[in-house]
Amino acid sequence: MRRVTKYFWRTFGFKKLSKMSGVSRDAPVGIQFLQRATGWLCPRWQFNRLRFYQTCVLLLTFFTYMTYHLTRKPISVVKSVLHRNCSELPPPPGVAPDDDQWCNWAPFNTTDANTLLGTLDSAFLFSYAIAMFVSGMVAERVDLRYFLTLGMLFSAVFCYLFGIARTYNIHNISYYLLVQAAAGIAQTTGWPGTVAIVGKWFGNSKKGLIFGVWNSHTSIGNILGTIMAATFVESDWALSFIYPALVMGLMGLLVFLLLPPHPKCVGIVPTTGGEPRSSRSDDEEEQPQVIVGDQAANLRPSRHSANTPQYSPEPEAATESTALLSRRSSAAAAAAAGGGGAVSFTRALAIPGVVEFSLSLFFAKLVSYTFLYWLPVYINSSTHAAPQRAGRLSTVWDAGGAAGGVLAGLLADRLGAPALVCAAFYALAAPALVAYERWGAARYEANVALLLLSGALVNAPYALITTAVSAELGTHSSLAGNSQALATVTAIIDGTGSVGAAIGPMLAGVVSASGSWSRVFAMLIACDLLALLLLLRVVKSEVVKLRQERRLISPRIVRIE
Repeated sequence: MRRVTKYFWRTFGFKKLSKMSGVSRDAPVGIQFLQRATGWLCPRWQFNRLRFYQTCVLLLTFFTYMTYHLTRKPISVVKSVLHRNCSELPPPPGVAPDDDQWCNWAPFNTTDANTLLGTLDSAFLFSYAIAMFVSGMVAERVDLRYFLTLGMLFSAVFCYLFGIARTYNIHNISYYLLVQAAAGIAQTTGWPGTVAIVGKWFGNSKKGLIFGVWNSHTSIGNILGTIMAATFVESDWALSFIYPALVMGLMGLLVFLLLPPHPKCVGIVPTTGGEPRSSRSDDEEEQPQVIVGDQAANLRPSRHSANTPQYSPEPEAATESTALLSRRSSAAAAAAAGGGGAVSFTRALAIPGVVEFSLSLFFAKLVSYTFLYWLPVYINSSTHAAPQRAGRLSTVWDAGGAAGGVLAGLLADRLGAPALVCAAFYALAAPALVAYERWGAARYEANVALLLLSGALVNAPYALITTAVSAELGTHSSLAGNSQALATVTAIIDGTGSVGAAIGPMLAGVVSASGSWSRVFAMLIACDLLALLLLLRVVKSEVVKLRQERRLISPRIVRIE
């Protein structure tokens, strides 16, 4: 019976299906199952496989990174109950009259609680920033599906461990610091992994708009994480961490089952001349390519050129049987694919624009993450709103950030000048922050409107740099077609920004401990202006380029006498 089953499987099973569908053994198990099911149930069903897989990848990576932020957000909401003003609450029987810390959770029941809470943020963000530089280089050398799955599972575990500290009455500050630091390391798997996968599937076509829409996962994750955490923050804040951890663990399982990390594993073969084709059969005749004029001789194709390849040739991806950290040299595979191996850190750093955008993102993320971790606390302090209401009101900032990211991506695609777009948003963000600090707490309507505006202006450059700009620099022409730099460049830019993200909340905790939030806003406005100044050189070169392109396309006026 075993021999009959084995013969049937070999004859009619996967090998034949792989021949028909182009799906290899290296494809995720869920994709293989879906291919079998559609082959048996709907053998005549035809559809655009490239668009289908691109849609699946975009949705899966969207929800993947959404859950990363879903598990980051609870700490900013729970801060307002870890340390609060106990004089505003009715004390229970048996509390001493001079005990003004009875409602606070140890070890945060001290007068310098804001400093301790800022240290928690720094433990997460500094470990995140340091590990990010390593994570990007690791991501280039492993199967990205395994990379993301393991990172999501570990992130879910550490989020869960923070929550059960309330269940088991853990009051040791070292425990919280270690959990936060470990969570920061696990979370570094998300950004280089998802950006590299999306970059491989979508190439350079409309990258600003695609990444602008796709990057709204950050804001949506923050919104959902805030809502989930705020629902339980006053009754049992342990659940504010446990439920997001559960969602992330389930999403990690879906990534393992369904996410194709590279077009080749599902039979989408990159070509050097244009759209990728599906390798359904070895007998299919390849369509001839038409090259107009001397565009084929141009080693640095324009992003607006019709011959610009949507996909760069990629080296052969890691297989199911490949070790996670394989020592196998990829030089042969890279040469066969037309690209190079994984680039070094110094070579990626030498790509024009990487240093400027990295330093600009340092200050942009400092501002954005200060709001991410301290906005509910500021709203609670300035408006005296309840922790649950303050947490939900802070989601308006993330809604504005999602809209700003889409707008910035659309403008970057239209102009072809991402640095110019970032500079414009930086210039408008400074007066918006001044307005929010002065008039945001006056009325609820003003608070919502100014939060929406400032969230859009502050988060738009941050979203554009970490997505479209990183992906474009990762496939820069100076790499001679080697797209393996994508994860490393993404990690360099986002890692530098994450250092600023670590410093911002820490400084905000120290400065706000004196009771003055106006100094915090002054710091944030100064950082926003510094981010603008660091991009001026790139902005100047983009303006010159735009003028040259306008002169080339403008018709010459011939005077006839």
